[in-house]
Amino acid sequence: MAPHVYVDQLKQHVGQPIVLKGWLYNMASKGKLHFLQVRDGSGIVQAVMSKAEVGDQIFALAGSLKQEASIIVHGTVREDARSPIGVEVGVQTLELIHQPTADFPISPKDHGTAFLMEQRHLWLRSRKQVAVLRVRAEIVRQIRNYFDSRGFVLMDAPMFTPSACEGTSNLFEVDYFGDKAYLTQSGQLYGEAGAMALGRIYTFGPTFRAEKSKTRRHLTEFWMVEPEVAFMDLDGDMELAEDLLVEVIKGVVANRKAELAVLERDLTKLEKVQKPFPRIRYEEAIEILHKKGKDTKFGDDFGADEETAISEEFDRPVMIHRYPAAIKAFYMKRDPQDPRVALAVDVIAPDGYGEIIGGAQREDDLATLEARIKEHNLPREAFEWYLDLRRYGSVPHAGFGLGLERTVQWICGLHHVRETIPFPRMMGKIEP
Repeated sequence: MAPHVYVDQLKQHVGQPIVLKGWLYNMASKGKLHFLQVRDGSGIVQAVMSKAEVGDQIFALAGSLKQEASIIVHGTVREDARSPIGVEVGVQTLELIHQPTADFPISPKDHGTAFLMEQRHLWLRSRKQVAVLRVRAEIVRQIRNYFDSRGFVLMDAPMFTPSACEGTSNLFEVDYFGDKAYLTQSGQLYGEAGAMALGRIYTFGPTFRAEKSKTRRHLTEFWMVEPEVAFMDLDGDMELAEDLLVEVIKGVVANRKAELAVLERDLTKLEKVQKPFPRIRYEEAIEILHKKGKDTKFGDDFGADEETAISEEFDRPVMIHRYPAAIKAFYMKRDPQDPRVALAVDVIAPDGYGEIIGGAQREDDLATLEARIKEHNLPREAFEWYLDLRRYGSVPHAGFGLGLERTVQWICGLHHVRETIPFPRMMGKIEP
């Protein structure tokens, strides 16, 4: 019996009989030859069928196949210098597992994005979308490998929370057996508890924001990785974020060149992501914006336009630190040298992809944190457990959150974040 071999393993079986199981991606015919493009999830290969070799019946069967018919091909692997993967399959026979009941909705011609989003469950099968999902999986693998190999412990944070990290205005409220609860916007507060127990932790899971935003950077459900480290300050936080991004990019470029080629990503831009990243204070960022004709003033938060304008000055991610405390969350520690600003940092990706990391040193003083909770009109009782972290063995600590989808968008060079996650959830979009 010939072995079942996946497309990405075919080069190891040149000259050997194999069984290929997959779906018909496309087909062309020329006289007594069929050229079947067969995909199996690991890749796409051309399977060449000769009428003289397979006979009239099988040749006619192949000619009747619709796009996405599921098939089993029996054949021999042979080298082909013209093939993108270096090989093709000479077909000896073919089995039809399932013939689609109708024409596949997504044909090789161009379709509008709105249509493709309605067909997201089928659009995932396309060459580009498969490449995106493989790059996403590689990014996740590189992130996990980075933290796991450096002594960090993965800690899962709850999805239901009794309170918000940064207020409840952009959270999804749910009924929790008669009480109010919220879908988490971050695992950070729980991560801080983990850091006090384990020293170095990271959470990695879905988070939710009910922002009524329809920009190309926003999703209502997205994934974040959030490391938290005891005895770390803002400088250490920035070093960790910088090192993580450099290592992730290096791993993705090394392992996913083929997928990045499908996406037509300019690798030279990714290869420039090396240490050190430029680090500028918030006031320096405002100076850049003034030179570009923007009237941003101290105390303003940066939106997409401002982030893009700043990123144009650099060929790699830029770190903007020490934002005004008034526009940052209650838990961020203020700079003892300048109480107007928080010990916070945002990492802005190049080429207008926006903020991909937001982090800060946390307030570790009990009285100060109590005052901040009061200033922000947050329910004190919901944060008593969080205040306990300052009552029992408080230490300086810091962390950040990296948005996975924005990172995928940047690395893949995608226009819209909706292509970075298998089934995007956006304002007005919850299907399929």
